[in-house]
Amino acid sequence: MSKNRKNQAAAIRFGPVIKVLLLCSLFCGSAVGFVWQKSQIYQLGKQINEVKSRLTRLKTDNKNLTEQLSSLRSVVALDHGAPGLGLAPAQPMQIVRLPEPAAVPAEIKNSTRQLAVRPADATTQ
Repeated sequence: MSKNRKNQAAAIRFGPVIKVLLLCSLFCGSAVGFVWQKSQIYQLGKQINEVKSRLTRLKTDNKNLTEQLSSLRSVVALDHGAPGLGLAPAQPMQIVRLPEPAAVPAEIKNSTRQLAVRPADATTQ
C-alpha cells in the first residue's frame, strides 16, 4: 500500500525546510561575521598607522628639541646672545650644593606637619 502525503504529519513536511533555513542563516551569519571582522582589522590597522606616524613625528620633535637645548646651553651661544651683560662662569665659592632629601614614609607624608619652625633664641625670651 502506498503512502499518502496528505496523511503525513506537518512536522515531517517542514523538516527539510527548517534545515535549509538553519543552514542559510548559518551561512549568512558567518558572512556577516567575516565582513565585520575584516572591517575591524582595517580600522585597527588604520589606528596603528596613525600611532606610528605620531610616534615618528614625536621622535623627530624630541630630537630637534634636544639639539636646540644643547645649543642654548652651550657657553658660546650664551656669550654670543648676551655680550653686554658681562656674564662669567660661576666661581666654586658661588655654587651651593643641596643634599638630596631622604625618602619620607607614606604615613608621615600624609600626616599634618609643621612646615617651618623658628629657632628659640635665648635673647627674645
